[in-house]
Parts: sequence; C-alpha cells; structure tokens
Amino acid sequence: MDQSIYYSGNDLGAVYEKSHTAFRLWAPTADEVRLKLFEEGDGDCLKETHAMKRDVQGTWFLDVQGDLNHTYYTYELVRKGAAVETQDPYSVATGVNGQRSMVLDLGETDPPGFETDRGPFVKHRTDMVITEISVVDVTADASANSRFPGKYPGLVEAGTKNAAGKPTGFDYLKGLGITHVQILPAFDFGSVDEAHPEKEQYNWGYDPINYNVPEGSYSTDPFHGEVRVREFKDMVAAFHKAGIGVILDVVYNHTYDLNSCFQKCEPDYYYRKDKNGYSDASACGNEVASEQPMMRKYIVDSVCYWVKEYHVDGFRFDLMGVLDIETMNELSARLKEIRPDIVLYGEGWTGADSPVPYYDRALKQNVRLLDGIGMFSDDIRDNVRGHVFNLTERGFVNGQKNLENAMRFGVAASVWHPQVDYGQYAYSGGPWSESPENTISYVSCHDNLTLWDKLSVSCPDADREQKLAMNRLAAAIVYTSQGVPFFLIGEEAARSKPVEGKDEVAENSFNLPLYTNAIRYDREEWQEALTDYYRGLISFRKKHPLLRMAKAKKIQKRLRFVDGLGEQLVAFTLKNKTEQIFTVYNAGGTDAEIPLPADGEWEIYIDGTHAGTQPLGSVSSTVTVGAVSCMVLVRKAVKS
Repeated sequence: MDQSIYYSGNDLGAVYEKSHTAFRLWAPTADEVRLKLFEEGDGDCLKETHAMKRDVQGTWFLDVQGDLNHTYYTYELVRKGAAVETQDPYSVATGVNGQRSMVLDLGETDPPGFETDRGPFVKHRTDMVITEISVVDVTADASANSRFPGKYPGLVEAGTKNAAGKPTGFDYLKGLGITHVQILPAFDFGSVDEAHPEKEQYNWGYDPINYNVPEGSYSTDPFHGEVRVREFKDMVAAFHKAGIGVILDVVYNHTYDLNSCFQKCEPDYYYRKDKNGYSDASACGNEVASEQPMMRKYIVDSVCYWVKEYHVDGFRFDLMGVLDIETMNELSARLKEIRPDIVLYGEGWTGADSPVPYYDRALKQNVRLLDGIGMFSDDIRDNVRGHVFNLTERGFVNGQKNLENAMRFGVAASVWHPQVDYGQYAYSGGPWSESPENTISYVSCHDNLTLWDKLSVSCPDADREQKLAMNRLAAAIVYTSQGVPFFLIGEEAARSKPVEGKDEVAENSFNLPLYTNAIRYDREEWQEALTDYYRGLISFRKKHPLLRMAKAKKIQKRLRFVDGLGEQLVAFTLKNKTEQIFTVYNAGGTDAEIPLPADGEWEIYIDGTHAGTQPLGSVSSTVTVGAVSCMVLVRKAVKS
C-alpha cells in the first residue's frame, strides 16, 4: 500500500442529517466495499445493501437519502475475492456487543442544558484530588443500595445509603472532597457479553472494541445504541453539576484482539510488527502503530470527540509508553484548542519491549519532550509502600530503612531540588519532571495489591492498629507532598481484594467477580475513622496553597528539608509571606522529639490519628511525633 495515502477530512464514519446520511470509510487496498443497513443491532434483519464508491485519498463514500436515525450498519469489504464484514471504526453508537454500528442523531441524546455543561476549571493540576473508580465497583455491592447497580445511572444516583444510613455511591464520592474521578475504561470493550446482563460478569475493560462508543454493559439497555450514549452524557453532567471533573482511562495502545475493525478495514496497517510477527509492547497480544498517519489521526480524532461530544475533562493513558511522542503532542495541541485546561497524564512505561525507538516513546524518562502531559510517579508509590512487583518488599511506612532521601525525591514531586542527593537515588536516577503539575503522586491504583493488602502481605505479623498507622502515614505523605494526589477508591477505608474461597488477596483482579472488586459500604468504626482521616487530609491540602505549588522554582525556593534527623525521619518546612508549614514523617518504631524550625506557637493540624482544618492543639520549641505517624504544624508568618 502507498503509505502516503492519507485522508485529512473530518467526515469519516456516518455523518447524519435528517434528510440523508453520508458514509465514508478509509480502506485504500479494498477492491470493493458494500454498506449493509439493518433494522436492529443484532439478529437477522438486513434491510438493504449498497455498493460504495471509491473516492479521494483511499476512502470509500456513499450518501444515502432519507432519515436513517437509529439504523444499524456494517461494511463488507472484498479483497481478492474474499469478503469480511465489520463495524465502522468511527462508530458513535453500536448495537449489543458492538458488532454493528448505528446511525444516530447525537443531539437527541443530550441532557437538558447540556450545551452549557462544563466541568470544573483547572487553573493548576496540583489543585486537583483524583480518585480512581469503576462504574461497577462503586455501586454494584448490595450495601450501596443502588437502583441501578453497576450502571451509568447508578454511579450518579443521589440519596443512596447503607444499612446504617450513611451515604453510598455518588453522595459518598462527593463527601470525600475530591475534585475529579478517573473512570476505568468505559468505552465499548470486548470481555463482557452485553447480551446477558443477568449473568455476573466482571472486567476492568482494558480490551477495546469501539473507542468512540460507551460500554454497553454499563447501560440499562445495551441493545439500543442511543441509550448508552444518553446515559453516559447524563453521568458526566451529574458529576459536573456536583463540581467534579471526569477523566477517562483510555487504552489506545492495543485492541481486544487482531480481529478488529481496524485490521478488517486495512490489514496490517494499524499494528506494529517486528521480526517475529506482531509486536506486543502492551503484553496483551498486539500494539497499535500510533506513528502511522491514519492511526495517529484516529487517536487524535477520538480524544477530541470525547471532549466535544461528552464534555469529559481529561484522559489517563494506559501504557502510554507504547504510544509515540509525536502522537501524544499532536493530541495535546488539538485538545488544548478545544479546552485549554484539559488534563492529560498516563503510565510512563510499556508492558514489554516495542519496535519504536526508546527516544520516540511517551515514557516517564521522556516527559520533558511531551506537551504538558503528566506521568504517574512509581517512585513515590514504591518508596512509600515497597515495590509493587515484590509483594513482600517494604517501603518507608512499613519498615524499610535508608529511604529518607527517596522520600525527599517524592515530596519534591520528582523535580530538581538542591537537598535531594541524586547520586544516592537509584530508583529512576535524576529528577524526571520539570513541573509538579506533571507528577501524579499515589500509593495505590487498580493495578497490583491495594495499599491495605500490600501492608498486610509485607507485614504479616502486624496487627490492625499497626497497619492503620502505616496506612495513615502513607496517605499523609501523598497529601503533603507536591504534585497531583491520586488514590484508588476504597483506599480511604482499607480496601482489600479477597479471593473468594481462598485465604489470599488478589494482586490482579481485572476479571475476578464482584466479591473481590466491589466497594462495600457496611463498614466498621475503624474504617470510618480512616475515611475521616483522608477527608481531613484532603480538606487541609485544599486550604493551603503551599502544598499545591505549580512551579518547580517555587518548590526549590519554598521547600526546605531538615538535615540531621536520623533514621526513618523526614521533616521539611514550606514557607511563604503569610504562613509556615512544618511537616514531619516518623516511620520509626518509637516517638521522636523534633525541634521546631522557628520560635513561637505552632498549631497542630495533622497527627497520627486526626487531620483537618481545625487545630488539634499547639506547641512551641519542640514537638513529639508518634511512631509511624505524620505531624503537620502551621505558624502564621511573623512580620519583622
């Protein structure tokens, strides 16, 4: 195929108008293409078949007269006498299980007032507090008492309560103080059979089928394509009304399998190959060739579509290192034209090796080459709790020594700081981020053991109170560090992922049942107390701009670490014209008496068990910091 064949138009797919619908497909090597129209999204209901005409720049085109709204369609492509049928890569709606595309008047799916809907404005990403959720996890357990468990409407259902009368689901999320939700993949994915919603089926959804279509198993009716579109918009609008932004977890690095609409439309164009055949940097069986002009165009078109049509506020890119830097920068530029404060970040690594040169990959180490795209800090994650791939390895909060310098690296959000010894920092070498806005600080996400399970596995002899102390210290480190704080929903209540029928917890729960994955809201007092601690940390962070500095230069100027404290102790001051904050992390097994950095009275806002915006007491000269705990004190600036 002539690799220079590139279609730059914005009318790929089915462009609907009431009087006619224009269909355009890019398939330059096809000998024939036929458009097949159906009454329904599944079953034997073929209405008509039309031959399409070869058109410009490798496309096939057909304009069909009449109102085709809610008509389903597929393309039949013929090459060398062999025919293959596929849905449209540019589908905006589909029937059940995504096998037939749907012509849809998208305007009819807008909620009332959706034309003015917008998520919260993000001046600085460091002002954000992100929690990672799944549409299913938050509402599917019986304790959530949702009328729509595991569905889009259930996720934003107001007024739900547990048996004790405490908020669940949407109201619970709002009560945490978060600014954004990051939703696990909610585009149409292949691992759940939408035709049988009566069966319990579970998957995180990292197996794309139709990138521009909401997942049908999360809708109340997967058989009628317009329903999932309308319910997804309703969900976004409800979050926005509550002041919460919506970030989509997107998986452009691979597809469910190689029997995809891309492969059927233009074989071997959209996927990378190496000497052994199809390359597999995703570790999921294939990897997309994002550097190919039409694949790059597709990814850019897709993210822009989600922002324009669904008003989403940002994207988290799964295995972003599989994608090339030019593609990421192009989508960043295009998205900023639509919404200048768009939120973009991702995993700065791959699942395996790729044919793409290292310097062209969107990796953490190449973040300086990317246009305002952030990265997850596996540095702070693994240094705080222990490496995720070594289940028994411990980190700072659970007893590992000699990590004081590593804690400094995390507190400074991976930007250069004169008091971090990079010669002694082995995890990722030097400072990889130029801005704290590009550093996502976290200690748990959907992958690997939850924080609570990691503490349990790595410290099998620790009792509940000891693990709670470790958990609170880990959370306090995230919320008092610079960067963008992020947490897995349920971390704030000691979320565990037990394996049914076994005395073990799941490290990878992507396809395990709800028993393992669902959020349970019937909680004990100690869990409620932990949640209150998280709420307090979040509210304290929001009140103090010194914890949310958006420029590396400000961090270098205003953040000062205290030297000479000894093992398992880290302390630092943050200072501006109006106040001074003093933070101490004590990961040791005994209390520590720490000199205060300035004379006068200091008010305590965070200690080993409580956090918030009301002072817990005051001290002067020195402060005693409990074993395995954090202490945060504030002193108003004294005019000289």
